[in-house]
Formats: sequence, structure tokens, C-alpha cells
Amino acid sequence: MLLLGAVLLTGAQDAHQTVRFIACPVYRDTDNGRKSGCWLASDPATGIRYDVTAAPTKPDWNHAILVEGFVATNGGDPCGGTVIEPATVSVLEEPCTRHLIRAEGYQGRRFALPARNVRPLYEARNKPSQPFAEGRFTIPFGYRSSFITYQLSDYYLDATINYALDVQPARIEIAGVAQTVPDMVSGREIVEDKALARTRAEVVRRALILRGIAPERIRIVKALSGPFVTEAFDGLSWPQARRVDVRIVPE
Repeated sequence: MLLLGAVLLTGAQDAHQTVRFIACPVYRDTDNGRKSGCWLASDPATGIRYDVTAAPTKPDWNHAILVEGFVATNGGDPCGGTVIEPATVSVLEEPCTRHLIRAEGYQGRRFALPARNVRPLYEARNKPSQPFAEGRFTIPFGYRSSFITYQLSDYYLDATINYALDVQPARIEIAGVAQTVPDMVSGREIVEDKALARTRAEVVRRALILRGIAPERIRIVKALSGPFVTEAFDGLSWPQARRVDVRIVPE
């Protein structure tokens, strides 16, 4: 159950070497079992090639990506680049030419199922016991996206919905957040339209309704005191501005 209070992440981010840039991704075709290929991207400011394979959201080699993450301290070199882990990758609209390179002796990584994967419905799960506590949840989003990403947003959204179904709340408050403060990355301004906050909140609201929560119990509010779930951002502060916070108030 995700019932965590808001925690500022800037301290954690400052304690590590952070990387943030925009670039076209490159796919390295390694052969270490299924899903063992590598995603690489070079910071245009330094020319350093980074390995972003660890990001839960994968690049699209037709488009540029926004990379945000920490330089791994013990990442090794399985793909031919400095490992970034944890990492976040946001796929941008800017087109790129597809670029595939050979393995060149790099092994890649053998696939392992991430911890943040939605469990099947047939699997038993622990349910909250009465008296029910107020539920506080946070769902992360990619830059300029309201899409529920696989093995990241869907994991936190599923936890939110399951708690709501378990406690049958008196009300649910949802607040979307967008990155409305402009920032410069790789010589480009990145900023989100404030309307995206509402769009993200609506996506979560619809998901709750589709899973059986009564619409009249759900209210989109201007703001909540999130983010409530720090794990959703892997210690990075930048992605915090792209999220939805949910407050579930039991009967």
C-alpha cells in the first residue's frame, strides 16, 4: 500500500551526478536473450555516450528523447556507454533517423522482470484492514505526455485503483501537475502547457470509473500536497513536475 507523505527529493538528486539532455537514440543489437538490446544516446554538450537501457520507458528510434537520470556508480559497461540508472526517458515529437549498430562485443543485459509490474488479477494481494487510512498516491508521467506508461505509470495507477476498490471511499480527490516553469535542456526550452495537468487528472479519473468507482465520488481539484509517493521518481526531482496526485478518503 502506498501511503507515503510528501518528501522533497532535491537532496537525493544533489547527492549524485545527474545527467539531463536531449538526443536521438541509438539501438545496439546485442544477443543476450530476449529484450537484451541496448539503448544509447550521446549528450550533445559533452559528446559522452550514455547507456539509458535501464529506463522503464524505452526510446522510440524515430524520435528524440529527453534523458534524465543519475550516472550509475557501479553500472559496468554492458552496452558501450556510461550507464545511467535510474533513468527516465521521455519520447519527444522531434523526428530522428533510425540508427542501429552491431553488438561489437557488448553483451547487453539479460532481461529481468522489473519490480514495478502490474500483478495479474488472479494473484492474491494483501488488502487494507479497517479502520481504513486515508490513501495518498502519485502517478508519474513523461514529459508532454498523458499516456499511462507500461511498468511505471500503470504500476502506480493500479495501486491507486486497488486501494479505492478495497475501501470504497467517501470521496477521491485528484490533482494533475504539469511542468509549467520553462527550463533549458540541450539548448532547447522545455515546458508543458498548464492544460496538460487537467488532462492527466482526467486520464486517472476515467481509469477509476472504468474499474468501478462511482463518478460522483471523484473530484478533480486544483492541487494536493504531493508528490505522495517518492519511489515513483527514483530520487530525481525533475520528473516530479509531471504527475497526478490522488487522495482517497474512506467512509
